Amino acid sequence: MVIKRKFFIETYGCQMNFSDSEIVASILSDDGFESTVEISEADLILINTCSIRDNAEQRVLRRLKNLQSLKKKRPGLIIGILGCMAERLKEELLEKELVLDLVAGPDVYRDLPKLISRIGTGQKAINTLLSEEETYADITPVRYDSNGISAFISIMRGCENYCAYCVVPYVRGIERSREDASIIREATVLFENGYREITLLGQNVNSYSWVDKDNHTTGFAGLLDRVAGISPLLRIRFSTSHPKDISDDLLQTIARHPNICRSIHLPVQSGSSRILDKMNRGYTRGQYLERVAAIHRFVPDCAVSTDIIAGFCSETEDDHKETLSLMKAVGFDYAFMFMYSERPDTLAAEKYPDDVPVEDKERRLKEVIDLQQALSYQSNERNKGKVFEVLIEGFSKRSKEHFSGRNSQNKVVVFPKTENQPGDYLSVEIVNFTSATLIGKAIL
Repeated sequence: MVIKRKFFIETYGCQMNFSDSEIVASILSDDGFESTVEISEADLILINTCSIRDNAEQRVLRRLKNLQSLKKKRPGLIIGILGCMAERLKEELLEKELVLDLVAGPDVYRDLPKLISRIGTGQKAINTLLSEEETYADITPVRYDSNGISAFISIMRGCENYCAYCVVPYVRGIERSREDASIIREATVLFENGYREITLLGQNVNSYSWVDKDNHTTGFAGLLDRVAGISPLLRIRFSTSHPKDISDDLLQTIARHPNICRSIHLPVQSGSSRILDKMNRGYTRGQYLERVAAIHRFVPDCAVSTDIIAGFCSETEDDHKETLSLMKAVGFDYAFMFMYSERPDTLAAEKYPDDVPVEDKERRLKEVIDLQQALSYQSNERNKGKVFEVLIEGFSKRSKEHFSGRNSQNKVVVFPKTENQPGDYLSVEIVNFTSATLIGKAIL
């Protein structure tokens, strides 16, 4: 009997990284590896990394140091870094005092078997070449870390927005879209295999564009329309939308399909037009508010979430107050909020001093978080007494006597267990709430 080598993947960062890890799992499985959830059993440990903030990179470096004891016990163990941090730091990672054998950027996962075999000869291996074409369109991801209900589909790779604070264009390469037919095939197979929700992923999904051999172009609205047409029982989500590119055509497509979820993540980053211009975001405060108004005009029941950065270069108290006032004007349902940290090699690092004192950044971030908690509470309060169709994803984290799922607006709903099963849709009336969770009862 052939004993298969085992691999363990640990993933940090965004949904795109989790999707990439599933692609890596497929490539390794085809090469004779077997997945394991026990890191102590693994012959190969891969850390799929994020570089969006310094904290993310520091977590990975600490994790690698923690793995040193495993390497000492098992000298043949291979440990590698994948993804954005690998792309950003390259050879520098191998020069650090780390237990590291392999460094692979996000566009070279097909070469992993070759790189791993090179390590078997006693060498360390590195490949961080970026591609102008790679989309992994022909690889069926292994859903090794899935609940069997929800799945991610990567529809494009790379980014060309060059926001001043962001490393993504430098570590993910130029923007390229995946063939539309391969996306439809993957979504169809997922539905046939029992999945009931998919999230279409891209750095900026609104700029998706595929030109076929007959020179016919499919944009994101057209792609979304086709994926939604697979079945009314298949929920569709997408992330992330860029405010400068979200079109009325896309909003009208969402409005036509009840199974396209009423939830749009629309990162604003700042409420100040001056700061937005410095960030190279491509829109003003007024233009952002106009797009939010369009969302509510075409899709009145749509939830809007966002990203906010506190303390970007030269941000004043007036700029900060404009962010708070924009938050109130929009009434975001939820938000991801961060303190600005300078990232090497970005436009901001090269051109702008990181001149906002840390104590001001921390205070402003706290004010943003406190305001958003109040807005989230108000948003959930408005849902009390309403009935939502909830897709059951599994048990509540706190109790096996309660189910947990999400409604179309991407809000977590917890309710007493019924005879239903994960993957079922159920009407749930909201009877209580917190700022983070809706609490309901099933209508049977």
